[in-house]
Amino acid sequence: MSKSRRLVIAGTGSGAGKTTVTIGLMAALKRKGHVVQGFKCGPDYIDPTYHTAVTGRVSRNLDSWMLDHHTMKEIFARGSRGADISIIEGVMGMYDGKDPTNDKGSTAEISILTQSPVLLVIGAQSMARSAAAIVKGFQMLNREARIVGVIANKVGSEGHFKIVKTAIEQECGVPVVGYLKRESDLEIPERHLGLVPSVERGELAPLFERLADLIAETVDVDRIWELAQAEELVVEPRMFGSVSSQSPRVKIAVAKDPAFHFYYPENFELLEAYGARLHYFSPLAGETVPPDADGLYIGGGFPEEFAAELSENTAVLESFRNAIRSGLPTLAECGGFMYLTEAIVTTDGSVYPMAGLIPGKVSMQKRLAALGYREVTGKAGNFLIGPDEQAKGHEFHYSTFAADEELPHAYETKGLRGTKPEGYAQDNLVAGYTHLHFASNPALAKRWVERCLEVKRRG
Repeated sequence: MSKSRRLVIAGTGSGAGKTTVTIGLMAALKRKGHVVQGFKCGPDYIDPTYHTAVTGRVSRNLDSWMLDHHTMKEIFARGSRGADISIIEGVMGMYDGKDPTNDKGSTAEISILTQSPVLLVIGAQSMARSAAAIVKGFQMLNREARIVGVIANKVGSEGHFKIVKTAIEQECGVPVVGYLKRESDLEIPERHLGLVPSVERGELAPLFERLADLIAETVDVDRIWELAQAEELVVEPRMFGSVSSQSPRVKIAVAKDPAFHFYYPENFELLEAYGARLHYFSPLAGETVPPDADGLYIGGGFPEEFAAELSENTAVLESFRNAIRSGLPTLAECGGFMYLTEAIVTTDGSVYPMAGLIPGKVSMQKRLAALGYREVTGKAGNFLIGPDEQAKGHEFHYSTFAADEELPHAYETKGLRGTKPEGYAQDNLVAGYTHLHFASNPALAKRWVERCLEVKRRG
């Protein structure tokens, strides 16, 4: 069987240094002339933005809870086409997932499903031989997860690294392929809010270069290249194989800019496969909803960071009002949902009027309001997903929504804290905090295109 190269970068916990190692390694491999494909475990929109900026290829999420195992592997196989090596960045600690009693949804499970070797990043500060106990524990918890190498992060000196390396290699039988020093000031800045626009504008390119230098100096990149070798993963194409890609029948306008940029690539690809032509536009830059659009997609992002600009651009807001009131089949997720309410209230108490299509306001807070996976069932009146159907998604937001009246909800969502009504559905508008992953139920993409076509023909 032919060989391919892929590698999971796992950590002992959040803050172990996975992202620093991942981006530095991607940059170092690219500098050597390799075509690198990035992936991120779990429902994260920020880290893939960094991967995409470094590799020049769209990074994708691998999620073994939101998606069935075959679909997840198909996304991996599709994304890896044409790449010399695929680098999968883990989430949280290697074994942290949906349930503390098993590996469901964890980095470890994704490494097993994709048959990928694992490079474990450990925080080695203030320890010597104990580092071997940590690695051994990670090796033994699930032997199907194949740890092939270790990187020691936050070491005090080269001498400290040699002690840690000797202990781990003797006790665990895997190579320690390098280290990063504790005093390094080149860790990725806090990954949120305004940093995504910085990445998209290329402002962090010098940081990526310095990370590549840092990795090349103290990490054996050529050894990692060899350790990443694995049997080729052969996956039958079902998600897209069952869809005979259709020529464009409708035009769906997609709000995409620093205020609205949280989208799964597969959502776009499924819409295109069912006959949508996507047109990207920037509300933040003053671009209105195209008059010839047949549908409208407003994704998540950080509208609160740009609330003043969005609120002042009355022509853009009016274009959204006109488009949605005229019956344009619309999906608004999280930041898009916030944009369609009456106003965004920021943490300092400032009130910024928005589109006013959804009765009620959102108020920002400094603490997370919601975080986690969601099993989604549609409500009556939701054109995208009905009461007898399910999809999966997640919520992640710092705002809360309040209305003075009982509203028609879009979904019933089930998470760790039980089931609740969520969002807003009226006519051809579906909106809510939930980020839906269409690959969990491709019928959503098909139904959306069909509704757009129906409205287009009526008009």
